[in-house]
Amino acid sequence: MMTGALDGVVVADFSRVLAGPYATMMMGDLGAEVVKVERPRTGDDTRSWGPPYLPADESTDPMATYFASVNRNKTSLVVDLQTEDGRERARDLVRRSDVVIENFRAGTMERLGLGYDTLVAEKPDLIYCAITGFGRDGGADIPGYDLLIQAMSGLMSITGPDDSPSKVGVAVVDVLTGVHAVAGILAALRHRDRTGEGQRVDLNLFMVALSSMANMTTAYLGADVVPRSMGNRHPSIVPYEVFSTADRPLALAVGNDTQFARLATALGVPELVDDERYATNTARVAHRDALVADLTEKLRREGADRWYQVLTRAGVPAGPINDIAEAFTFARSIGIEPAVDVEGTDIPAVGNPIGMSLTPPTYRLPPPVLPT
Repeated sequence: MMTGALDGVVVADFSRVLAGPYATMMMGDLGAEVVKVERPRTGDDTRSWGPPYLPADESTDPMATYFASVNRNKTSLVVDLQTEDGRERARDLVRRSDVVIENFRAGTMERLGLGYDTLVAEKPDLIYCAITGFGRDGGADIPGYDLLIQAMSGLMSITGPDDSPSKVGVAVVDVLTGVHAVAGILAALRHRDRTGEGQRVDLNLFMVALSSMANMTTAYLGADVVPRSMGNRHPSIVPYEVFSTADRPLALAVGNDTQFARLATALGVPELVDDERYATNTARVAHRDALVADLTEKLRREGADRWYQVLTRAGVPAGPINDIAEAFTFARSIGIEPAVDVEGTDIPAVGNPIGMSLTPPTYRLPPPVLPT
């Protein structure tokens, strides 16, 4: 049987909601054994975050699609960490694990006798990953919900229409934190392979948000520019935004002068290339409104799908704004299968995006039903 890249790695997963569970699902897909520690009776908060729910049979309660989205390839262990018996069961799990991951408020695992210092004293090669909202010091008491992170990190200030801050449509900082957690854990496992030493891996959602804003946060640090929301426009590239067409919106992502020349030719206005207002990207940024008006006049003569075909053939990055159903249809039209089958079930799942030639992700276990 084909084994995964992380076959033999055991993960004690004390995390819940999204950031930690996303990370441990990714590791489970890659072959790790993930044991999800859950509270009696209620389990992970997201078990009840619905609708929508997956269809249920007579023997099981409905499962929220939110929970299902990040909890495949795991088994569930119900443990009451408020009791000494429960804590001892948790310690038994840790003793046979390579990785512990948790996203309680800072200090919670220490109060339970399951903090890093306690566990590593017994198991020096343990990788212990702790995820918090705002770190373990001055922000320890601030709840780490993604909406708060997006608001307080500045992400909402650069998202949405002009001067109307908006959150991203998915808890994107949680997901990005999960990806960063996997990277940190894998790096720690690599170090352990070389030295035999475990270590603590710390992440906080606030720092992940600042890091992931990349050019925006660097604009502030490097040029003392405080970015503001610009809707679908880009502060440094034009045309790089959403345009009206004869039917539905079209995204244009013209990143260099060559692509702009192709765009102008495809729209039947090659003279725009020689217009000094549009000759370079810097000039186009300075004359954004005039250029957008010129392009919109041409784009409104055809529909978005037609322009997608014309512009793609011309080598211009463009595409219609799909809803999620349309995105799945489009993926299949270009040879990408976004949905996968979990062995022995009819529960649909979005595939792991990591492709590996020898040890690809596998989908062995459905999201676990909460044991009684």
